[in-house]
Amino acid sequence: MAPEPVAGQAGGMSDRSQVSTGADVREGASPPPPRAALSGGTWREIGYLLANFPLGVFAFAVVTVWLVLGIGLSVTVIGLPLLAVGLLVCRQYGKLERARARVLLGVRVPEPSPARARDGGFFPWLWMRLTDPVAWRHALFAVVRLPWAVLTFAVVFVSLFVGWPALPWVARWLSNVDRAMVRGLLSPSDELERRIAELESDRMTVTDTAAADLRRIERDLHDGAQARLVALAMGLGLAKEKLLEDPDAAAVMVDEAHGEVKLALQELRDLARGIHPAILTDRGLGPALVSLGGRCTVPVTISVELSERPVAAIEGIAYFTVSELLQNVSKHSAARSASVEVWRSGARLLIRVEDDGRGGARLDGGSGMAGLAERLESVDGLFVLDSPEGGPTRVTAELPWRGRP
Repeated sequence: MAPEPVAGQAGGMSDRSQVSTGADVREGASPPPPRAALSGGTWREIGYLLANFPLGVFAFAVVTVWLVLGIGLSVTVIGLPLLAVGLLVCRQYGKLERARARVLLGVRVPEPSPARARDGGFFPWLWMRLTDPVAWRHALFAVVRLPWAVLTFAVVFVSLFVGWPALPWVARWLSNVDRAMVRGLLSPSDELERRIAELESDRMTVTDTAAADLRRIERDLHDGAQARLVALAMGLGLAKEKLLEDPDAAAVMVDEAHGEVKLALQELRDLARGIHPAILTDRGLGPALVSLGGRCTVPVTISVELSERPVAAIEGIAYFTVSELLQNVSKHSAARSASVEVWRSGARLLIRVEDDGRGGARLDGGSGMAGLAERLESVDGLFVLDSPEGGPTRVTAELPWRGRP
């Protein structure tokens, strides 16, 4: 006997809910196995692993042909230059692979410092390229990568169709090996290599700072003391002409010229103090900072606890760091008081400048803080700014202690 239809069903439809999945789902048949949802990171890893194969084949072929031709032709005039150019290309290949690993695997490997010949000319350039360890490691990366690229391509490609639930774990394990290869062969060779890159950057910062200081000195001389001296010479010339016919007018002109001389001397003293104050050279950092605090528009408490003096370069950087910070206190902080503390801790010279102003200072706020941070970093120093809105502002600076011999 046929079962009675269930009330409320149209066309004899079963009360079981059926969802169309694009395929026939017969009653009593097992549903297809659910597929694991893959994250964006997993898809990036899969894309990286699949792309390894074509890129690996191409890089291996190019490096192999280049090495065979370069070594085979090394007895001729084109063999060694060919090897040098190939190593230059290997550096660019490593740069491409670092970028790919950064985007798809999240591996951030610092760029090696550029290879530079100490002397100009073709042969120093050729020797520098042929002995570039970074480029040779990039070439090695292209060679050893091919077998691994073939294996990973096969495993990932098969897993896409038959091993879907395990694919996220497979992709992560395989890509971790790639991460290790990138870090091992495409990173700077050692700590010394990274240090060289940092020092080259610091050298450029010091050079730019020195150039800016020279331009400032030139501008101050041109617009200040030089202009006054020109006016002084013209005034004395007019006084000389009037000396016989109008002695009283000449006396007034000489008196005015005397005032210009005083102003020019004061401007020259200020300029010399801006280059390197005499009190710093003669008496050291403590008295120089006390003198500096006396010129600040905000009352400043100075505390310097140093049993000996650092070398002149460190002493000068410390002085001008405090000078710039106190100028910021005078111009921007609206503070009622400030303090400066200087002391030595082990192999470091520490400086702390604090004010009770309105705060809100930033390294990118146009107050010169970024320049101070760069100047300290150029000598292995440290610059820390803590300035919440409403204050107080506290700046801590560290410099390497280099005592006088």
